[in-house]
Amino acid sequence: MNQYYDVNQHKIDFNPENLIKYLGGGNVQITRITSGQSNPTYCVEHKGIKMALRKPPSGNKLPSAHAIDREYRVMSALADGEVPVPKMLYFEANSDVLGSPFMMMEWLDGDVVADSDLPTFKPSARTKVYENSAKVLAALHNVDWQSVGLGKFGRSEFFFKRHVERWARQWKLSKTREDKNIEELIIWLGDNIPKEAHTSIVHGDFRIGNLMLAKGSSSIIGVLDWELSTIGCPMSDLAHFCCFWDLTGEQLGGLAGIDIQSLGIPSRQNFIRSYRAFGGVDLPLLPFHRAFALFRLAIIFEGIAARNKTGQASGKEAESVGALSAACASLAINVLSENSI
Repeated sequence: MNQYYDVNQHKIDFNPENLIKYLGGGNVQITRITSGQSNPTYCVEHKGIKMALRKPPSGNKLPSAHAIDREYRVMSALADGEVPVPKMLYFEANSDVLGSPFMMMEWLDGDVVADSDLPTFKPSARTKVYENSAKVLAALHNVDWQSVGLGKFGRSEFFFKRHVERWARQWKLSKTREDKNIEELIIWLGDNIPKEAHTSIVHGDFRIGNLMLAKGSSSIIGVLDWELSTIGCPMSDLAHFCCFWDLTGEQLGGLAGIDIQSLGIPSRQNFIRSYRAFGGVDLPLLPFHRAFALFRLAIIFEGIAARNKTGQASGKEAESVGALSAACASLAINVLSENSI
């Protein structure tokens, strides 16, 4: 089997010659962006233009995972609106070109900071990043999803019921171990689904690490990584963002155990107030929502652990990230025990 490499001699899972033909010839430079556990991303330089290429990882994937077509569709729909996204350039559904469907979009020249404590920022800048995050999330949840062409992007009814069932199925397909907390969560969440009073576009993984910041600034110039996006309850996005106050710095760059006040980072409650002040959906963030968000993270991390075992995980940190599954399930149980936000 042929092996292919980028300009830095990092292994890539497609033949660069096929991409050159697709782009109409000429010199093409490919650099793999190695961070992240979602769809692998590459910087492609062609005829003096930089683009970002995203495609699913090679190997077997769980049903509905790595939905590159959904990323392209939702970002195309959001173009020129209040939610900053890169400009979409190409979508290719034919797997014969690069071995799987792929998309290409404009290259944004900014910074992505993986850790929620924004370690290189001053306190005032951190405060502003969190304010801007709340503002963008509120703007996303106020987009008229039907008028921008997303009327058939996802089923609007029974969001949490369907997603508890979906992630329970994913657990059964990907689990590498037994976990009584996850089994307990599947039952409790299924029995305690709250009434859903609002429907919006849901990003699915809205967090500091998926926001592109302008260089040297607190301004958000792009919301990235939309593979989990759908139509559903906006509280799922808010709860996901709020998970990072439960996670430690070693757990996906979270905030637990950090003196956030001295760093200029708001408390979870103050972030929620900011989101609502910017026009976000005024619904209570329930223990259910927080437990569901952590439960879902646990299943996602278990999937990474499963892919790591077969050598398919897309980042070097796959083994340590996969180990977070049990920790997130335990945190979800703690949320329900505390019964408060």
